Amino acid sequence: MAADAPATPRRVLLIGGTSEIGLAILRRLAADGPIRPYLLGRDHDRLEAALSSLQAAGAQPGQIAVLDADDVESHEPALATAFERGGPFDVVVLAVGELGAQAALDSDHDEALRVMRVNFVGSGSLLLVCMRALRQAGGGTLVVLSSVAAERPRSGNAIYGAAKAGLDALSQGLADAAHGDVRVLVVRPGFVRTRMTAGLPAPPFATSPEAVAEATASGLASRAHTVWVPSTLRYVFWVLRQLPRPLYRRLPL
Repeated sequence: MAADAPATPRRVLLIGGTSEIGLAILRRLAADGPIRPYLLGRDHDRLEAALSSLQAAGAQPGQIAVLDADDVESHEPALATAFERGGPFDVVVLAVGELGAQAALDSDHDEALRVMRVNFVGSGSLLLVCMRALRQAGGGTLVVLSSVAAERPRSGNAIYGAAKAGLDALSQGLADAAHGDVRVLVVRPGFVRTRMTAGLPAPPFATSPEAVAEATASGLASRAHTVWVPSTLRYVFWVLRQLPRPLYRRLPL
């Protein structure tokens, strides 16, 4: 009997190619079957190291290219090249984000603007370009890393939360506009223990990149349009959304 033909690898584009969560998602996808990664990010050397780590975890040889989320003028040509060289992509993971500006009103103004630009303007631009490219290519799935902070920004992360809220809302609206052509899966993690959160006190329900990756893989395998990590936070934030504002602002969040 002839041996089974090897499975066709899924082509996966990771925007934010050195993101710990994004890379965990690709490793998890590689555990289900062969993937061919294409990584976009700011630092060429770190992208090379990230690609090597994916290949060590079982991914097929892939490609890398430099892209800055804050340079919106470069998005269309960079992604056109990525789709031409590495596509058509089955899955695109948008894992761009910058924390910063935690002091809210007392934050450095330039830092606050950068957080808003990267998390909403830059990420929103990448979202739009990817949605159009996927639709033109005949379909695919776009995974957008949002945050529970998008549900109801708190005083301690008002700038980050507001920017993520904008991205989250844009993702949902575009998902409805592209329904039937492109699938969008919005992933809303809580506090994730990564380089970005190093040094910050971990709140209840803190999670890991691997847990986010597992939840994302489950979401992709189902018909989910939104994934919360951990899932308990869906109910926690349902309660928080109902609280009157005077009470909410007094919570130690």
